[in-house]
Amino acid sequence: MRILICEDSTLLREGLVRVLEDAGHVVVASLADARGLVETVAETAPELCILDVRLPPTFTDEGIRAALDLRTQHPALPVLVLSQYVEERYASDLITGQNAALGYLLKDRVADVRDFLESVDRIAAGATVLDPEVVAQLLTRRSRDDRMARLTDRERSVLALIAEGKSNHAIAATLFVSEASVEKHITSLFQKLGLEQDEHGNRRVLAALVHLEHGQSPPPSNGTVR
Repeated sequence: MRILICEDSTLLREGLVRVLEDAGHVVVASLADARGLVETVAETAPELCILDVRLPPTFTDEGIRAALDLRTQHPALPVLVLSQYVEERYASDLITGQNAALGYLLKDRVADVRDFLESVDRIAAGATVLDPEVVAQLLTRRSRDDRMARLTDRERSVLALIAEGKSNHAIAATLFVSEASVEKHITSLFQKLGLEQDEHGNRRVLAALVHLEHGQSPPPSNGTVR
């Protein structure tokens, strides 16, 4: 896979290059800031872009704004955002867009090379992969949509795991229930949220996150969110 990296930390940037190339990927560009990013994307035609949220010169939101621009100009381009913290100001805009093939991971997760590479592959294949902490923070926002109040605790737990990009099989294993039970919860919660079911898991995740932005209290701490 052809990958572009935009990360100001030399140590992390070179580490990402090494990990990705060792896994058989080709790093077509390795940038220290977002200047010239759009032109570089046009020149190198990457199949995935990895961007840090905070980039020079201000180290505030250059990276995530660049990710939003890329999502607008290149809707089909998979984007993985890495961050030290959850940047709620722009995270919701990024996550609730109409495009799939998105990742938002905290940098601590990159330490697990196997999980990181699996996430890269899934995002490139069109999946939405969100760090559990991102999901948790969206779920703790004050409710402005009473539809969330209609969900049971178990349905909120299932919805949080869906938003993390977990399959029905993984949700069942996490909650120690059958896949049939998970399917029933999913059917119920999407009916309560007024969301049409389809065969495209990524669309369901993105649609759910529109409502999760206005979520109420997080699900019970019973291991449903890693």
